[in-house]
Amino acid sequence: MNVAILGFGTVGVGVYDILSPRSDINVKYVLDIVKHEGLTAVSTTDFNDIVNDESVDTVVEVIGGLHPAYEFISSALKSGKNVITANKMLVSSYYEELTALANANGVALRYTAAVGGGIPWLVNLERAARCAKICEVSGIMNGTSNYILDAMHTDKADFSECLKTAQDLGYAERDPSADIDGIDTLCKVVLSANIAFSTVINKDDVDVAGIRYIKDCDIAACEGMNRVCKLLGVAYDRKDYVSIFVEPTFVSEKALEASIHTNLNLITFEAEHVGRESFYGFGAGRYPTAYTVVEDCIDVAGGVKKAYNNVMNSSVIKNSDTVHKYYVRTDYNNDWFASISKENYANGFITEEVSVKDMHSFCNEALAAGKECFIAGIREL
Repeated sequence: MNVAILGFGTVGVGVYDILSPRSDINVKYVLDIVKHEGLTAVSTTDFNDIVNDESVDTVVEVIGGLHPAYEFISSALKSGKNVITANKMLVSSYYEELTALANANGVALRYTAAVGGGIPWLVNLERAARCAKICEVSGIMNGTSNYILDAMHTDKADFSECLKTAQDLGYAERDPSADIDGIDTLCKVVLSANIAFSTVINKDDVDVAGIRYIKDCDIAACEGMNRVCKLLGVAYDRKDYVSIFVEPTFVSEKALEASIHTNLNLITFEAEHVGRESFYGFGAGRYPTAYTVVEDCIDVAGGVKKAYNNVMNSSVIKNSDTVHKYYVRTDYNNDWFASISKENYANGFITEEVSVKDMHSFCNEALAAGKECFIAGIREL
């Protein structure tokens, strides 16, 4: 099998390093904004060299972002080339279109590394969904946010210090918005739910709260409840609708999620006849992510010629019936919040059981008004 690697950054170099010694998969091209010397592959800056070469049957996209990755992947699929990517933003944004393109052209579209990095999560989720009804997918899907929250608990440092350390270690980008605002987790839980529930979810319909506004006093409040704060992506199949959201969560210190430290991930599904199964490992990094990309290459070389799911039912997204208690720290108030604030706790409040939709709407309203607001669900896992 001849492959072309699009992008020669952290993951692209890792994929090249792992594939180069293999005899069954040949790296024929490496595409980057500059040419590279000393490669066994052809170094090019022109995607047309790749798409017009009929001997290239598989394109590995590790550029990231929406453009030009979308144009490259679409063109490759239309040209009858398999596509393997680690790009969760791209696939979650164009899921229906790209899946349909792969199916129409009889080629593979695989993106195991897009959710969980080095964890073989999506391929196992796909296998489980073939024979069991999956009711829930959830978990710690972003290593950067988990590193920050874990450091705030263990080092008793404030958010800005922990974020800077994460950036210094290469866990967080210079612009960490996607990680700390929950967008990265959003993309991953959407892709997971699409495969688990055979559906198509619009990211814009999902309620999202990140950790940007967390303070050390919130961590102290969490620990006072014998809990640990984690950023979770959660999706439930409720038969007639899907409940899906991203939010900081105070989990019991006895929960499996509470034991996940540094930049590690833990992702779980719950299925009929099977119960809960969890997958743990490095959610990012050069070689963990590249390893999973190469696993996809090997699957395609072995004959896999499809996307993960050929069924794409439209879904109603509804979070108004999913309820639990919340910890809320805010200097904003309205009649609704006053009515559901059950008790003062530390610097915040503990609410009665309220819907995810209502609490996220309140938080967004508070932030839009220029007020402080941090929310965290209080749930048993």
